[in-house]
Amino acid sequence: MVRVPSSAVAAAGLVGGYAVARWTKKRPLGGAVLGAAGLAAGREWHRSGGTPAAAGLGALYLAGFAGAHPLAKKVGAWPAVLGAAAVVAAASWAVADRG
Repeated sequence: MVRVPSSAVAAAGLVGGYAVARWTKKRPLGGAVLGAAGLAAGREWHRSGGTPAAAGLGALYLAGFAGAHPLAKKVGAWPAVLGAAAVVAAASWAVADRG
């Protein structure tokens, strides 16, 4: 089985969740994508770094989701989502995937 880095899963969850919500016009469906990817990444964060890593990265994932909303009013939706995804992916790689 191929292991997908948690950083890629987390970034895909943020970008994919937004894309699904935007293109289907069904925000709950986008939220389901965001949540499923967050759970998958969270399991890997816990496996790799334990509870503190999973809690910190999970909080960052949620902050990225929440923070992209006000940031989108200043820079646009896609730049905000991509920026949040990049920050979460970089942190995830540094904490859980690098080793």
